[in-house]
Amino acid sequence: MNFTKLLFSWYDLHQRDLPWRRTKDPYKIWISEIILQQTRIEQGLNYYHRFMDRFSTISDLAAADEHDVLKLWQGLGYYSRARNLLHSAKEIVKMNQGLFPSTYAEIRNLKGIGDYTAAAIASMAYDMPYPVVDGNVLRFFSRYFGIFESVDKASGKKAVLLLARGKMDLANPGKFNQAIMEFGSLQCKTGSPDCHACPFRENCFAFTHEKVVDLPVKSKAIQPRKRYFNFLVLIYKDPENGEIIYLRKRKENDIWKNLYDFPLIESSGPVSQSKLIQTAEWRNLVKTKKAVIRKRSKVYQHRLTHQLIFARFYVVHLGKKPVNEFTPAVLKNLDKFPVPRLIEKFLSDAAANGPNVLADHRR
Repeated sequence: MNFTKLLFSWYDLHQRDLPWRRTKDPYKIWISEIILQQTRIEQGLNYYHRFMDRFSTISDLAAADEHDVLKLWQGLGYYSRARNLLHSAKEIVKMNQGLFPSTYAEIRNLKGIGDYTAAAIASMAYDMPYPVVDGNVLRFFSRYFGIFESVDKASGKKAVLLLARGKMDLANPGKFNQAIMEFGSLQCKTGSPDCHACPFRENCFAFTHEKVVDLPVKSKAIQPRKRYFNFLVLIYKDPENGEIIYLRKRKENDIWKNLYDFPLIESSGPVSQSKLIQTAEWRNLVKTKKAVIRKRSKVYQHRLTHQLIFARFYVVHLGKKPVNEFTPAVLKNLDKFPVPRLIEKFLSDAAANGPNVLADHRR
């Protein structure tokens, strides 16, 4: 049995039943691929369903407010994906009457789409013969063909891409791409692949040469930069509206752009509470001596691609309304604001400890 027949035979038996595999709609495939770029299928599936329920067409998405899109995306991380989706949807409606692009070049030209995603959409929606090369394909092909070039370098990816082009079933490229990724995900796994149940084991270089644990080859990982965040959860007890919490909308051009967090003091390392309140940043943010720290959280660790954040939250009750340009929010309405996962985790922990953890109990 040749390579493709063996692959399809395995796929027909083991493929997961996923909604984007039951459609040729390029919009739905596009949404699924963007969600799954940095997300496991198990987590991404619920987000996909929620996204489709809210924005069932490109026109629905194009008409959406960024605030709502980011809120729906909350918890997935890599928020530029959501912003790029919205930008591209608006462009498609404006320039192409809401019709999704139908050529590889046009798909590849959409903001936030690279070679892999363009190939996935083109093959699955339009049966175009463009092979996908993701982590699953890199791992499987490196082991099967004995590729010792680093798969996180251009030369290693190019070697796999050429092999994928040679093996692709031109009559059914969409199925081929989905099958090869599914095989890498379920069978030729990272940690402990089930080689003895693998239909390719007899011709697999890594299995026959006992190199499974050595492949694929990857370059030495970059050590993440450590950063220390001290968030000030500023709360003022308004006589008319009750507890008001003050948020900061991020304007910086970073991964948290247009999300909300709390006023922040970044330090060069761990800092004590007594040292923190002596800083110029504290005086600039709090702007009053009538402030009481009611709670200091544990240290939260949050990993980004090349950063490791150590964050502590200080719940500060103010004696007067702050004059800074913060966004006021009634305590019970905090869940309406899109926030980074780090902030969401703190708020979730606060809620789990009782509804009034952040409230000011002074009389």
